[in-house]
Amino acid sequence: MILECESENGLLEYVRKASPPPFLLKTYALVEDPATDGVISWNSDGTAFVVWQPAEFARDLLPTLFKHSNFSSFVRQLNTYGFHKVAANRWEFSNDMFHKGKKEVLYKIRRRKAWSHKPQPNPQAGSIPKDQSDNEDQRSSSIASSSEFTTLIDENKKLKLKNGALNSELATMKKKCKELLDLVAIYGGNLEKEESVEEENNEGPKLFGVRLGIGKKRKREGINEGATLILSQSCK
Repeated sequence: MILECESENGLLEYVRKASPPPFLLKTYALVEDPATDGVISWNSDGTAFVVWQPAEFARDLLPTLFKHSNFSSFVRQLNTYGFHKVAANRWEFSNDMFHKGKKEVLYKIRRRKAWSHKPQPNPQAGSIPKDQSDNEDQRSSSIASSSEFTTLIDENKKLKLKNGALNSELATMKKKCKELLDLVAIYGGNLEKEESVEEENNEGPKLFGVRLGIGKKRKREGINEGATLILSQSCK
């Protein structure tokens, strides 16, 4: 029974060690996907990957697999698995076991152990440089701040473009309303002139000395005034 338990535990330990961490599998899938090559892809020789568009990567791709949109957290995760930023002018990350076409060796990449368990340096070995991980974390924070700032700038530009389009549409609508108001005014003026000419040429029937048709004229005037009022309120 003891031998069976030890054998089962050994098998589970083997499976655990042979299975790549989910973070690495998800990252590898993002890099391999040709649909995202404009944002993240392998470098020219497939020995490292490049995040070409950090802002778009954080906003559009990270939430699909990692349920967050923090580029700084992603970079810190890379650091814990031994990745290094290998280019000064772009976000290019490398690991000896993370190469194009070699997914089967991802299981060899393991998280770094907690620094508190790390053996103390030998004083006789001479001075040792400051821990590279601290430097990487500082650079990661700086990268994240730059990425978030870039995202805000992009969003601000989009909002300005939308605002400009809305202002243009509003100006067009106001212009059309003004043209309608001018047409109503012209039509009302012409109608009044025609009625005046008709009254001068044809007095028409009278009832008790009052010319018939005045009520009709007032009705038209009321309609014109009502239409003008409605249009003017709509154009405000």
